[in-house]
Amino acid sequence: MPVVSVAVVAVSDGMNGAPGQDRQTNETMVAVGDDERPDGEDTPMNEHTTPGGAHHSPAGGDRLDARGRSGTLIRDGLPIAWRHTPAAPGVRGPGVMFLGGFMSDMTGTKAVALERWAVGRGIAYTRFDYRGHGDSGGRFDDGTIGAWVGDAVAVLDAVTAGPQILVGSSMGGWMMVLAALHRPERVAGLVGIASAPDFTEDLIWNGIGEEIRATLVREGRWYRPSAYFAEPKPITRALIEDGREHLVLRAPIPFTGPVRLLHGQEDRDVPWNTSLRLSAALTSPDVRLTLVKDGDHRLSRDADIALLCRTVAELHETLTP
Repeated sequence: MPVVSVAVVAVSDGMNGAPGQDRQTNETMVAVGDDERPDGEDTPMNEHTTPGGAHHSPAGGDRLDARGRSGTLIRDGLPIAWRHTPAAPGVRGPGVMFLGGFMSDMTGTKAVALERWAVGRGIAYTRFDYRGHGDSGGRFDDGTIGAWVGDAVAVLDAVTAGPQILVGSSMGGWMMVLAALHRPERVAGLVGIASAPDFTEDLIWNGIGEEIRATLVREGRWYRPSAYFAEPKPITRALIEDGREHLVLRAPIPFTGPVRLLHGQEDRDVPWNTSLRLSAALTSPDVRLTLVKDGDHRLSRDADIALLCRTVAELHETLTP
C-alpha cells in the first residue's frame, strides 16, 4: 500500500531562528489505498472568490546567468515565449521546468526565485508563458486546459533536454500532471505548489450558482470578479467544457516518480484538501505533502521560497545518479 508522508509546518519571516528556517509542528504518516481516498471536502467557490490560480507579483531585477537565452516557438500559429538556462558543464541530474498558474506569467516571484536558485547551482532551468499569458501570443479568453498543456509539452519537447523535474504552481500543478502523462519518459519528478488540478470543475463550475451557470452556457463567458485584478476576468464555457476532458482526480494517476506537494492551510483560493486528493490519486509510492500552517495561496514569502528551493534540491539530489 502506498504511504503518503504529510508534514505540517509553520513558516514565518519573523520567527526565531535562521531566515527561511521551517518550524515543524506536527507530522503523521497517512496510508492511502485504492479504497481509502479522502472525499476532498472542497470549499465551494463563488462569484467573489478566485479559481485555481493567482497572478503573482513580478520579482524585481532578473540578475541571471549570462548563459540563459530567451526565445519563442510557434504553436497553432502563436508565439510561445520561453527562457532557458542550460546546465553548467559537469553538473549532472535532471533539469527543472516551471509551470505557472492561471493568469500568471514567467516573471512571477516563484518562477524567478527558483531560477536564481537553480542557475546558481548549475542546474538547467526553463520557464515559459502559456498562450494568452505574459509574452506569448494569443488572447487569454481563447485559452483552454488542453491548449495550455499543449504549450507546456511543446516547450518540454523543443527547449529542454533529458529528464526534468516539473514544478507547477496552482493551475501549473494540473499542467505538470498532464504533461507527465503526455511525456512519462521525460518527467523524472513533480513538485506542486498549491496545486489546483480539476479546478475548472471542482472550484468554478461546482462553486457557482445556477444563474451564473446559465450565463456561461447562454453567452459563452462570465466575467468573474477577482481579488487580484481591478477588472473582472472572463471565464469561458470553452474553458469549463475542455477542462472536463482533462480531469485527473477521478481515477488513479499513473505516475511512479517521486512527488513533493506544498500547500498553505490558509489558502483561500484552492483548498489544501486538493493536494491531499492529488497525493491519494497518484500511483507513485513516493509522495510527500507539506502543509504550511500559516501559508496562503501564493506561498511567496521569503520563507516559503526557501522551503520551495529546499524541496526541489532534495528531489534533485534523489534523482541524480
